[in-house]
Amino acid sequence: MKIIIAGAGAVGTHLAQLLSKDDQDIVVIDESQEKTDALTDSGNYDLMTINSSPSSIAAMKGAGVQHADLFIAVTPDEARNLTCCMLAHTLGAKKTVARVDNAEYVQPQYVDIFHSMGIDSLIYPEVLAAQEILEGLMHSWVRQYWEIHDGALIMMGIKLREGARIFDVPLRELCPPDAPYHIVTIKRDDQTIIPGGNDELRLGDIAYFITTRKHTALIRELVGKEKYPDVKRVMIMGGGRISVQLARKKPDWLGMKIVERSEDRCYQLNDLLENDDIVVIHGDGRDTGTLVDEGIRKFEAFAALTPETETNILACLAAKRLGVRKTVALVENMDYVNMAEKLDIGTIINKKAIAASHIHQLMLDADVTTMKSLTIANADVAEFVALEGSLITERPIRQQHFPQGVSLGGLIRRGIGMPINGNTQIQAGDSVVVFATGGIIKKMDRFFRQPNGNPLSRLF
Repeated sequence: MKIIIAGAGAVGTHLAQLLSKDDQDIVVIDESQEKTDALTDSGNYDLMTINSSPSSIAAMKGAGVQHADLFIAVTPDEARNLTCCMLAHTLGAKKTVARVDNAEYVQPQYVDIFHSMGIDSLIYPEVLAAQEILEGLMHSWVRQYWEIHDGALIMMGIKLREGARIFDVPLRELCPPDAPYHIVTIKRDDQTIIPGGNDELRLGDIAYFITTRKHTALIRELVGKEKYPDVKRVMIMGGGRISVQLARKKPDWLGMKIVERSEDRCYQLNDLLENDDIVVIHGDGRDTGTLVDEGIRKFEAFAALTPETETNILACLAAKRLGVRKTVALVENMDYVNMAEKLDIGTIINKKAIAASHIHQLMLDADVTTMKSLTIANADVAEFVALEGSLITERPIRQQHFPQGVSLGGLIRRGIGMPINGNTQIQAGDSVVVFATGGIIKKMDRFFRQPNGNPLSRLF
C-alpha cells in the first residue's frame, strides 16, 4: 500500500515509523529539513521524505499522490490539512484523512459534507481521548472500558491485584464453553499475550475481558473489586483541549475541578465552560500543597492532562500518595508508556496511539464507525462482518486455522452480543470482534471475505 503523510510533527512521525514497519510504501512531506532528517538519519525506517510544503501540488505529484492508496494530513494547521486532502483527492488519492481541531467537524451529521469535499475521514484525537477518559472514570475499577454496538458487548481491561480469585487456573477451566465472558488478551510486563487454554493469570497482569453488560458485575466480583469507590468528583491538572472536551462530555452527576497554571487560560476556560459543576482554579497542579489546599483527598479521581509527560506521571504518583485511587495520565512520549504502567499510574492516554489506530482502520478497507486503541498492549481490535460464503462461516471456530496471535472475543447476532468459544459456528451477517497482536489483523481478512470479494470490518 502506498501511503503519503503530510506533516512530520509528533503524530506524523509516529505514524511514519509505525507504518514503515508493516512494509508499506511511505512518503513523508514536510518543509522542515530537521524533521525529515530525524526520520531518515536513524536508518531504522524504510521510507522516503520530501522537503516541501505539504500543500504543494508539485510535491504531491512528486510523492506519487496519483497512485496513493491513503493520504494522511497531520500538520499542526487544521485548514492546511483539509486543503491538502482536497488536493490529494482531486489528484487521484484513493482515501484521505485529515487531523482537525474543531469538535464540530467530527459530528456524525457532517460526514457527508466532508465526503463531498474529498475527505474520507477526520481525526480529532483530543475528542477520542476525552471519551476514553470519561469511560474510565465512569467505571473506576477498570483500566479501559469500551462498549461495542451500544453495549451489546463490553470490553474491559482490568489490572489484577491480590483480591482477585482467578489466579493459577488454566483458562480452559476459568473460561469454559458456557462461561459468559472470554479473556482475549493479557498484558504482562512488556509482553502482550493472546492466551490459549493452558495459560494462567498472574498477579499484576492486565487482563482484557469481553462480555455482555449484564455480566460485568460477575467479572467485577471475580477480580475482587466490588469495594472500589465510584467516581463522583475528579480533579483535572491542565486546562487544554482534552480537559475542555472532557468537561463538555461529562454527565451532570460528575463534579469537576480544573487546576490551570495560566491565568489567561483560566479566564478562557470560564468562558468556554458555563457549568456550575465545573470549578476552574488558577494554580500549579505540580505543587502537592496546591492539590491538598484544593481538597484532593476528597476526590475519587485525578487526571493529569498537561502537555508534559513527566509532569503528568509525577502528579499522578503524588495524587496516589494523597489517597486518590483512580488516576489518569496523558503520556505523549511513547517510550514512557510502559514505564507509566509499571509505576501503576492507572489509565494511560496517548494521542499518537489513538491516531494510529484510526489510520489502521483505513488500511483495512474498513467500514469505520468507531475506533479504540489498547494503548499499553501491542494488539489490534477489529470488528469483522462475516459475509455469505466466507471461510469463517464454513466450520466451527475450533476447526479454523487462524494465524498465531489471534483471538475471537465475541460476536453480535441480530443485535444480541455473546462470547465466542471453540464450538461457536459463525453465521453470515454476524459481527465478530477479533483481537490480534500487532500487524497480524490484516491476515484475518481472508476469513471474512466472500470468494474473490472484500471483507467488511470496523476497527476499534
